[in-house]
Amino acid sequence: MEKQKQKMYVVAVDMGYGHQRAAYPFIASSQNGVINANHYAGISRREERSWNSGRFWYELISRFKNVPLLGTTSFKIMDHFQKIEAFYPRRDLSAQSQQLKWFNKQVKDGLGKALINELNKKPLPFLTTFFVAAYFAERNGYKDKIYLVVCDADVARAWAPVNSTTSRIIYLAPNKRVKERLRLYGVRESHIYVTGFPLPKENIGGYKSNILRHDLKARLYNLDPRGVYRKKYAKVIEDYLCPVREIKKKHPLTITFAVGGAGAQRDIGVMILQRLKNHLKKGRVRLNLVAGARNDVYLYFEKALKYNGLANTKNVRIIYAEDKVEYFKIFNEALRTTDVLWTKPSELTFYCGLGIPIIISEPVGSQEQYNREWLFNIGAGIDSPDPRYVDEWLFDFLDSGWLAEAAMEGFLDAPKHGTYNIENIVLRGKITEIDEVHLL
Repeated sequence: MEKQKQKMYVVAVDMGYGHQRAAYPFIASSQNGVINANHYAGISRREERSWNSGRFWYELISRFKNVPLLGTTSFKIMDHFQKIEAFYPRRDLSAQSQQLKWFNKQVKDGLGKALINELNKKPLPFLTTFFVAAYFAERNGYKDKIYLVVCDADVARAWAPVNSTTSRIIYLAPNKRVKERLRLYGVRESHIYVTGFPLPKENIGGYKSNILRHDLKARLYNLDPRGVYRKKYAKVIEDYLCPVREIKKKHPLTITFAVGGAGAQRDIGVMILQRLKNHLKKGRVRLNLVAGARNDVYLYFEKALKYNGLANTKNVRIIYAEDKVEYFKIFNEALRTTDVLWTKPSELTFYCGLGIPIIISEPVGSQEQYNREWLFNIGAGIDSPDPRYVDEWLFDFLDSGWLAEAAMEGFLDAPKHGTYNIENIVLRGKITEIDEVHLL
């Protein structure tokens, strides 16, 4: 008889996409799918109202960030609440932040207690992508190990609990900088593993990265149409990917533009559509406009397609699903033929590990500023010039081979196997920590 595979509880929170996107790769290994801590079965109305209030204000302020005076002031206040202190000089940063104090009070008042009482009836490894869930699991005496997946390239003090030096929470960090940051917050080094961010398995193909390599071969031709990068770095390509002769055109240049969970920056997607309209009509370029699970963003993009005479073209696709899990599936499939990912530096920052160059739109929040810096440091991201002139600068970037170089840098230097590393640690007790040479 085949031995039953070990399972775990996977807990996220339904706020934006980041925490659920990080949980998505573990659905097959989860006992009950992804449990959302802010609307699980049996949650009290009081607890759900508490979560919904925080989500409402975060999304509202994020969407109106660029409104003069009121919007910008409100966002600065919110961002100050969750700011990340400068890393240098290294110093003790274990003092509680206001954000941590607020969440700790919520946990003391019973946040998540009913969920932990239910899961304790059949304890399994507890994997969460949101720090508050780890805190209420620990406070309420969860009977198995507690693992916390970190979703950004650097983190605020709130990601480490009040009792950081004695906490039993085990951290699964996307990079070495997060590990060093958590140590400044007082977390024991023995409780931090550098695993990489959990990328979707359907885009990787095991530790050998067979799917990733297949897709990158096709992508490099589109990103380097004149062969500038391939000629200059042929040895690098042959050493780490394939013989240069195997790189051939498989599909039209494809750009994927993704808005965040709050629906902010949707206007950039429409600007790209307008400026590349002629290229889209001729089939020179394809465009994926990612509305995610937001119907309002879907309708906004749909209206823009009609207005620009592109409603019936096969070269523009709106990626949308009411259910977030279904959205992630569709999005991950689209990434396989995506050549350029244009997005703010959210958790999608780590998707540069798929060998996809990131064009970075304006960061929203302190953590995204650090994600942007991480992309620059490994050479996998490029700040977006003015979107109004994308029909000019995009093709200059392609002709220079610059985006091909960014794709290869992400493939070579960004962690790719976070999902497999995390499953080995949580389900098999096998430590597969990344042996990084960079600090970042």
